[in-house]
Amino acid sequence: MSNPQWERTLKVTTAEQTHALAAALGEVLEAGDLLVLTGELGAGKTTFTQGLGEGLGVRAGIISPTFVLVRIHPNLADGPRPGGPDLVHVDAYRLDSAAEIDDIDLENTMDTAVTVVEWGRDRVEHLSDSRLEVDLLRAVGGESTAAATDGDVLDFDTDDDDEPRTIVFRGFGPRWAVMPQLLETTALVEGN
Repeated sequence: MSNPQWERTLKVTTAEQTHALAAALGEVLEAGDLLVLTGELGAGKTTFTQGLGEGLGVRAGIISPTFVLVRIHPNLADGPRPGGPDLVHVDAYRLDSAAEIDDIDLENTMDTAVTVVEWGRDRVEHLSDSRLEVDLLRAVGGESTAAATDGDVLDFDTDDDDEPRTIVFRGFGPRWAVMPQLLETTALVEGN
């Protein structure tokens, strides 16, 4: 695996902050962008994707595609970004390989949509020469889940959406050679 061009760590304390940060990011995303979301159950991946959808101006109602694998959310002609890209939301949790990703034909929408893949690490890197990785980490028992190995699920409790989260962004490839300004200037920045 290649090294990222840059890395930025942010801290958020509420689901609303997670949503707002993702909405701001959604406003700068372009057709062809690939985002890989990682985090245990309840870490905020769906909340983050809902914010991206708002920033992209796609139809509301984003839910996790856990049982259908892929959901396509069309851009709204009368939304904040008319003519902007659709959002393709993928849950790769039950997929074991890049070959299984290829079976769902994401390459048909990659050039015209923003593609968000939950649980996509080590499965989708071949789809694009650039990607933005987003790790959402919850505090469990007072310790960051960053210490988890092999992506183990440490906590199934999804009731506390407003517990603090650490969000780590990593840019790979030419599209993400430079960190988006919103990640450099956000008031939520803590760490790097």
